[in-house]
Amino acid sequence: MKKVVSLAALLAVLTGCMSSQEGNVYGSESMAEESLTTETQGLNDSYLLAAAPKYYIGNAYKVDDVQYIPSEDLRYNQTGIAGIIPAELNGTKTTNGEIFESSQMLATSKTLPLPTIAKVTNLDNGESVVVRINNRGPFVNTRIIDLSPAAAQKIGMNSQAKVQVQVMTDQSLAVKNATINAGSNAMEVQESVTVEPAPAPVAAEPAPAPAPAPVATTGDYTVQLAAFYAEDSAAAMAARMKTYGDAVVVNEGGMYKVRIINLDAAKARSVINALRTNEGMAPGLLKDGRWVNADSI
Repeated sequence: MKKVVSLAALLAVLTGCMSSQEGNVYGSESMAEESLTTETQGLNDSYLLAAAPKYYIGNAYKVDDVQYIPSEDLRYNQTGIAGIIPAELNGTKTTNGEIFESSQMLATSKTLPLPTIAKVTNLDNGESVVVRINNRGPFVNTRIIDLSPAAAQKIGMNSQAKVQVQVMTDQSLAVKNATINAGSNAMEVQESVTVEPAPAPVAAEPAPAPAPAPVATTGDYTVQLAAFYAEDSAAAMAARMKTYGDAVVVNEGGMYKVRIINLDAAKARSVINALRTNEGMAPGLLKDGRWVNADSI
């Protein structure tokens, strides 16, 4: 029988997550039940359980030499380093077709389905936040998740921090069911995925789709692939992305951003499609240095 979780139930969990508690045991798979208060009933967090344009899992891919295999994993509970999604990506489209809102409690994951609901705890101060994971990333092997600026602020993150990420089973099933029931074409998954933990890496990598033709030498469009705190990580990705065009590293806003520059509209569209298909990325798009919707061309 499918489980349906109401928004009120989620807000009850949010009440417990937003305040740190003494004696919090990291790694616990259970969450304290909290009743709604007058204050929490007014929270505008309905987007957390809203139906998405599609339920997306996707194919295996590599970041440098590390392979990642997306799959449903309702028992996901890992610790690692979290980063912050650049606020300048506000308004861009995520991998599962949503629009990134930097003021919402959102996050990225290399392997979890999109969308998935998870609890993220800052292990430095015990503060927690419930997030909707709706984008692939971070495309660097040193981090397991990136948070929206609002979610990072909620748990006291000013830069990278060590966190615990726990999938919230009932809420994740609820948003999955809402998405699938919203339309017959809303689900994009591999036939082989299961609800078990992610399988061990396989020896053979699926053959990538053909890379786009060489890009034009001049153009108004720039495709942004990722943003890094470490210059060497950005340089490594840029070197790997040369097959798609003129990939460069730009030092901007305290971060190293990997971009493919000098594209006309047709080449920019081709590069975005190839990055989504071959690399599982959700690239951003700039025209004359200003952010535009990646699907506007």
